[in-house]
Amino acid sequence: MAISQGDTLPDATLSYLGDDGPATLQLSEKTKDRKVVIFALPGAYTGVCSTAHVPSFIRTKDQFTEKGVDEIICISVNDPFVMKAWGEATGATAAGITMLGDAEAAFTKAMGRDFSAPPAGLIDRSKRYAMVVENGTVTLIQEEENPGMCEVSGGEALLDAM
Repeated sequence: MAISQGDTLPDATLSYLGDDGPATLQLSEKTKDRKVVIFALPGAYTGVCSTAHVPSFIRTKDQFTEKGVDEIICISVNDPFVMKAWGEATGATAAGITMLGDAEAAFTKAMGRDFSAPPAGLIDRSKRYAMVVENGTVTLIQEEENPGMCEVSGGEALLDAM
């Protein structure tokens, strides 16, 4: 069952590349007593993810801060090495966006938003969506009808819906 507005965000262990190598964190700790925006996408270095989704949150980062958002987090079914490199390549890291890997798709599956597209080489990937989470509760979530689209889940659309 897919997580909806008003539901508690499922906890997950996500990965990132820290100063001493791969590290993990609990998503529940990142969201406790905070207002965060989380956007998820099918994969690092893929077309729409690189050309539309990540750039939309880079463009709108300051506007989210003005609306009281403490952090913007990008989650993809990739390893921490890929997420670090992609964050640097897109400018997301320099913009202050946190890039986290869900390598086993555990969070993605717990959200009820996994899909596979074998012809494209995408297995157990995340659908494209964005959400606002306040103290661990999903207060707004917007999912694309098709993972190749970035309309309702982009930074500007999420801001408009807040």
